[in-house]
Amino acid sequence: MPHKSRGKDNLDFSAMAILLVLCASWGLQQVAIKIASHGVSPILQSGIRSIGATVLVGIWMRLRKDPIFNQDGTLWWGTAAGFLFAGEFLLIYLGLEYTNASRAVIFLYLSPFVVALGAHLFIPGEKLRVIQVIGLCCAFAGIIVAFRESVRLPSGQMFIGDAMLALAAVLWGATTVLIKAGPLALISPAKTLLYQLGVSAIVLMISFWAWNEPGIVKMTTLIGLSLIYQIIWIASITYLAWFWLITHYPAYRLASFTFLTPLFGVIFGGILLDEDITVSLLIALILVGTGICLVNRRASNTGATKP
Repeated sequence: MPHKSRGKDNLDFSAMAILLVLCASWGLQQVAIKIASHGVSPILQSGIRSIGATVLVGIWMRLRKDPIFNQDGTLWWGTAAGFLFAGEFLLIYLGLEYTNASRAVIFLYLSPFVVALGAHLFIPGEKLRVIQVIGLCCAFAGIIVAFRESVRLPSGQMFIGDAMLALAAVLWGATTVLIKAGPLALISPAKTLLYQLGVSAIVLMISFWAWNEPGIVKMTTLIGLSLIYQIIWIASITYLAWFWLITHYPAYRLASFTFLTPLFGVIFGGILLDEDITVSLLIALILVGTGICLVNRRASNTGATKP
């Protein structure tokens, strides 16, 4: 089924406002995961999130009378997206067993480059210009500045974790390109999300059993609220908004904004967990902001209506 773009060539104010909310929310999610990890093992935590969000998105679709089981030719595409989604989170959580979180951020945020390359190759009308490549590199430089203490020669164990996070970034980017380039871009964003949540719920719970994680070892009000935040706001509402954006705007322009997510994570970590906020963070914000502006810069000549 050939892809037909029904979206816009550039991000408008509404899209950028939504993206800022999403990045801030995903940055706060890093804090929520840290809090919940004191009582719930990582893979189970991700599985619970997928199960809860699957139920909520399914209810949302029923209330809207949005068809779930209609035959629209997207079953295998949706299943593939679900396996990519599940694989991404498995690699993230397992990789964090071998490397530290700040190193993980650097490798995970290779994803916008994967999206940019995939969009350039597989999505009509999303060809990159040199200025946009420079913008992506500038934004990535900002991430390295923010987490520069972690950029050092890895140990053998860290190399394993780094490789897992880099592969997770490839899967994240591949999921975005798969959705944008195929028939999933032409169906309800809720159904696209439901595919990923449903498949990942099964895969993650099987993985939880296979890795023999301890499961739920402690439950407090704060841990419960952290799980609720992840289920309702992150996996249900923000992911639904993200997939809506993917169907309406260029994938690589959206991906460039995700560089803000780890910086928001550092900010919220400083505010809520009393972690250090340094001058490096301010420099990183400037670099990332500059990079995003370059990626989303319109073509200077009037004849070039597409990037």
